[in-house]
Amino acid sequence: MAGHSKWANIKRQKARVDSARAKVFAKISRQIIVAARSGVPDPAGNFQLRTAVEKAKAAGIPNDNIDRAIAKGAGTLSASNPLEAIRYEGYGPGGIAVLIEALTDNRNRTAADLRSAFNKNGGNLGETGCVSWMFAQKGVVSLLGPVDEEALLETSVEAGAESYELTEVDETDGAEVFSAVTDLEILNQSMQNAGYNINQTELRWIPTNILQVTELDQARSLLKLIDALEDLDDVQTVTANFDMDETLFASLLDWA
Repeated sequence: MAGHSKWANIKRQKARVDSARAKVFAKISRQIIVAARSGVPDPAGNFQLRTAVEKAKAAGIPNDNIDRAIAKGAGTLSASNPLEAIRYEGYGPGGIAVLIEALTDNRNRTAADLRSAFNKNGGNLGETGCVSWMFAQKGVVSLLGPVDEEALLETSVEAGAESYELTEVDETDGAEVFSAVTDLEILNQSMQNAGYNINQTELRWIPTNILQVTELDQARSLLKLIDALEDLDDVQTVTANFDMDETLFASLLDWA
């Protein structure tokens, strides 16, 4: 969990909002297309689609673009080759495990782009299953704003959550509540009913085996690798199983 949290903070610190905006739109639009294709093309009856649409609105994607993506997924609007969800796995500098989720219409292109990114940044793309055993997929509901921990614990238990974690990002208090994948919709609804300000609802890969990064050069190489992977159009998420102390983390932010 720590590795993902620190990387999220790094990305916020070094965000290039203007240049990344088009990529964010494209990535979320792909999620909407796949979600609409995998279930009913109506957010009210498709939790995966509803979550993707909420993410799109939070990112500022126009309603016309959202409707067009749903139509493509539903097959009522012509689309290019169908997108498929694929998970890739590999190793970063120092043997750090890296798990990548992609949506692609061309497996060969995506694999080649990923392999190039790994090779140029001190890592290597591995075989399916080489690192996924070091991660567990969980449902995560991220909350914004000050949270009363006792009340959160009570709501979490009633909703069947597995755990929660208080967070602070950009000096803003919040929390992340974790559940089994199959319980995410119930958890999300429970948090809404309790009046919490939900920032994001998602499925996330959580590292179960954390490696400590202690050298600045390795930390920089990891940052460059994950940055290169996330810049690829087909890549949706990147998760790595690392942690580092606050001093090294601060040095990374200064460098970034």
